Amino acid sequence: MSLRTPLGRQLGLGSAHEGVHHWILQRATAVALVLLTIWFVLSIVRLPLADHAAITAWIAHGVNPVLLILLLVAAAWHSKLGVQVVIEDYVHGKHAKIALLLVSSFIHVLIAATAVLAVLRIAMRSVG
Repeated sequence: MSLRTPLGRQLGLGSAHEGVHHWILQRATAVALVLLTIWFVLSIVRLPLADHAAITAWIAHGVNPVLLILLLVAAAWHSKLGVQVVIEDYVHGKHAKIALLLVSSFIHVLIAATAVLAVLRIAMRSVG
């Protein structure tokens, strides 16, 4: 027995089956953020925060730039997913929703790319 109307069955209206994928991505980025944030806090606590040279040396040392980039990208991705849910739930106009989703995606990519570039510039400057 189906609760869908005959017209709904004929038109194929119903779930787009995208909710589970989105939910899994939100949880995966949240787990990644927890692990990477623990690493970041434990690493930063041991640094003299007033010393710019020590912080830039820490960024360029070993696996730190890779983990820092992963932290920044995971944070931007998690934020984008959260903002997307808010826009989809609370913006009702079709064109406004599409425009806001595009602007939100562009801003999140811009923030992530800028953050990654900053880490890479510090890491490459310290190496060379």
